Amino acid sequence: MTASLDYTVVIPTTGRETLRPLLETLLAGEGPRPAEILVVDDRPGAGSELDVPAGVRVLRSGGRGPAAARNLGWRTARSEWIAFVDDDVVLAADWPRQLAADLVALPPDVAASQGRIRVPLPTDRRPTDDERSTAGLEHARWITADMAYRRSALDEAGGFDERFPRAFREDSDLALRVAEAGHRIEEGERLTTHPARRAGFFYSLKAQRGNADNALMRAKHGVLWRQRTGAGPGRLGLHALSTVAGLAALALPVLRQRRKAALAAAVWAGLTADFATRRILPGPRTPGEVARMVVTSALIPPAACYHRLRGEFAARRPKPPVAVLFDRDDTLIVDVPYLNDPDGVRPVPGAVELVRDLRERGIPVGVVSNQSGVAKGLITPDQLAAVNARVKELFGPFGTWQVCVHDDGDGCDCRKPRPGLVLRAADELGVDPASCVVIGDTGADVDAALAAGARAVLVPTARTLEPEIARARRHAAVARDLSEALRLAGVAG
Repeated sequence: MTASLDYTVVIPTTGRETLRPLLETLLAGEGPRPAEILVVDDRPGAGSELDVPAGVRVLRSGGRGPAAARNLGWRTARSEWIAFVDDDVVLAADWPRQLAADLVALPPDVAASQGRIRVPLPTDRRPTDDERSTAGLEHARWITADMAYRRSALDEAGGFDERFPRAFREDSDLALRVAEAGHRIEEGERLTTHPARRAGFFYSLKAQRGNADNALMRAKHGVLWRQRTGAGPGRLGLHALSTVAGLAALALPVLRQRRKAALAAAVWAGLTADFATRRILPGPRTPGEVARMVVTSALIPPAACYHRLRGEFAARRPKPPVAVLFDRDDTLIVDVPYLNDPDGVRPVPGAVELVRDLRERGIPVGVVSNQSGVAKGLITPDQLAAVNARVKELFGPFGTWQVCVHDDGDGCDCRKPRPGLVLRAADELGVDPASCVVIGDTGADVDAALAAGARAVLVPTARTLEPEIARARRHAAVARDLSEALRLAGVAG
């Protein structure tokens, strides 16, 4: 008898040809069917529809990266378990049964289950450098090629950190935060195949962008993050030495320091030769592969150092937001439950002046507000419009008004903590959601911002729950009042 399991499958995609075969395998899989299969289209400005079978729901994340795509997926889902699968893996025909066997007996303190990854390598030749890189997934910890999380653990952790723009380190970061919260992550028995595909000539050079993500990991988790994630020591120190030696070999002759320049050149050549040799020997050693290793081994050290420095700077100096989005009740105006009378609108002290100052400095402002009183029948649409008109009269014009009139059970994509209001506000203002900051008084405001890829500042009131404040301290920012919120957001006058 097959065990029952309440789970949703979330698959971020950039439209690869491997997506449809994966979905067909899932739909025909042996074992408990998922409550839903959510494919998150992460193509920037995608115009064409994805080729997906009937029964698969497609969401769009706007090309903001796999972390944002997965966040949109799990926050849309309503199942106890969320199974994340990459769009280029090959699942077994009975993967749903294997997943259920891994999950149903887990004790409550286990928050996640990692599938085992198999990377088949060619049997008629030695693997190339990029194929060996993919094979490293077999021993990696916590990768989301096949990873299932309890929804409650994702909610507690705040989901994936969308400052990781690539499919690199965002999964380790989440797992570390889940473990730090006191939960366990176990490896399951299910087996998933990840093909090792050949990449372009400069693939390894482009991969050095991940050093910026390593900088963010260090900023978040300290100098021991590599040991805690099993990432290995890396070569950044040697890359830095090689880069300095190369620059010295070029600069010292200008200062008439030829002997020192020759020594620096020898150090650079030795380090580069050692690096290239270590990459050439395990490979097929064909002329094309050897040429690729030699060229990229010379270019990788300075690229790695550049991206690491860029990441260190970015991790410590967040950019000021381009636009500010405010919650309405208890952020801009004093909250009156289900307010239906314009005469009851009272601005939060200082809010009018702060919003007008932003507008005068050319910073776009908007409102994102849940108003479930309409769905409950406690407010009419006309009454809501009259109240909002009074807010505009007091505060001046906003660049966008986004209001959700649905209730919890309506299944809309706009009600906070879902990201719909924030995404629509950013679109109407013509800005990237990542360049917005959302200021509100509840955890739903923070979660909606993070799900949309925006920043968030929580301004608690007496009704804000302590767990919401604690989560905001970990994943966003917490301010005492609206003025401090704008200062933390980097837009204070």
